Amino acid sequence: MQGYLDSSDTLDARRFFVAVKRLADSLSYGTDRSPFLGAGIEYVQSRTYQWGDPIRAIDWKVTARTGRLYIREYEAPKQMPCYLLLDTSASMAVSSTPRSKYAQAVHIAGGLAFACLDRMSPVGMVGVGSSSMRIEPSLSRQQIMQWLHRLRSYRYDEATELGRRIAELSPTLKSRALIIALSDLHDPEGVPALKLLAQTHDVVLIQMRDPAEQELRGAGFIRAQEAESGRSFVTHGRAQWLDQPTLETDLKKAGIDHLVVETDKPFAHRLRHFFASRDLLGKGAR
Repeated sequence: MQGYLDSSDTLDARRFFVAVKRLADSLSYGTDRSPFLGAGIEYVQSRTYQWGDPIRAIDWKVTARTGRLYIREYEAPKQMPCYLLLDTSASMAVSSTPRSKYAQAVHIAGGLAFACLDRMSPVGMVGVGSSSMRIEPSLSRQQIMQWLHRLRSYRYDEATELGRRIAELSPTLKSRALIIALSDLHDPEGVPALKLLAQTHDVVLIQMRDPAEQELRGAGFIRAQEAESGRSFVTHGRAQWLDQPTLETDLKKAGIDHLVVETDKPFAHRLRHFFASRDLLGKGAR
């Protein structure tokens, strides 16, 4: 179909799904509590011990203070739904390396989706390009396989719609959710929308970056072409791409966890460490 490219040039379908599952296993390995689940089991109150209550549930601090046996009571486990916001715009497909930002993002989205399911957390997906694509959270592995297969073919003329898609998604979220955005942040409305979303939800930003974007930051005046619109313009490297230190500060103040993934560098171990750190810091248990 005209206007579409196939991202399967580096991996066939079978090898792609094997690679995705391997990433999911790496993200899940060695974690007793999931960095994806959210609230988990939360303490509610202590009450007096009753015959038949499990000994391991005794609240020893209250028992020592009162001289009577007390039991700690907890809420039932909560499952925080996860939405993966995948940037499908044209700039994600432009690449100076064998693997594009888009191909890398699809791989990561698949690994995160299956890692969520390993911890029984429903996962959905929202495409944040021009074409509308939204999959509601579920625990269906087949559904994930279907949207991953669909995403392996993509348009190369979509505009960036990160800010707009977040504005559409936010009012429909009835409870706290984990939002993981995978984008190169070429939409100037993207970061403000993420910061607003983080006021009520747990937000993670995985910023996809091609090495050429970093190298051009200090360049002089250059002639360039916008991937989404085809519009030519003259600019200079320092103005065209995000000021990374300022971005880091803004995201940190907003409570957004941020990871930069370079397309020319290994990412699995950094991704695993990133989410493991969120778990240890209790970010997934707010």
